[in-house]
Amino acid sequence: MPFDYLFGLDSAPRSDEENELLITVFDNVQLCMIRGILEAEKIPYLVRERGSGSAVKIISGFSLYGSDVFVEKNCIERARDLIDAYVS
Repeated sequence: MPFDYLFGLDSAPRSDEENELLITVFDNVQLCMIRGILEAEKIPYLVRERGSGSAVKIISGFSLYGSDVFVEKNCIERARDLIDAYVS
C-alpha cells in the first residue's frame, strides 16, 4: 500500500461549488508571496494543508505535503494571471 494512499495525498485536491484550486506550494516563502499578491489585489482565498500537514507545520515549521490555495471561481482567471506573472 503506497504512503500517499494512507494519507490521501494521491488524489487531486477537490474544488467545491464556490472555490477552485489555484496552486499547490511546498514552502512557506512561496505561500507567503502568493498570499501577499492575493491580499494586495483583494482576492479572497483559502489555504488547506494536505494530509497531516497542519500538525507537521506546527511541530517543524514546514510541511512536506504542500499547501493548496483556493480562490473563488469568479476570481480564478484574474488570480492565475497574477500568479503566473510573479511566479514564472
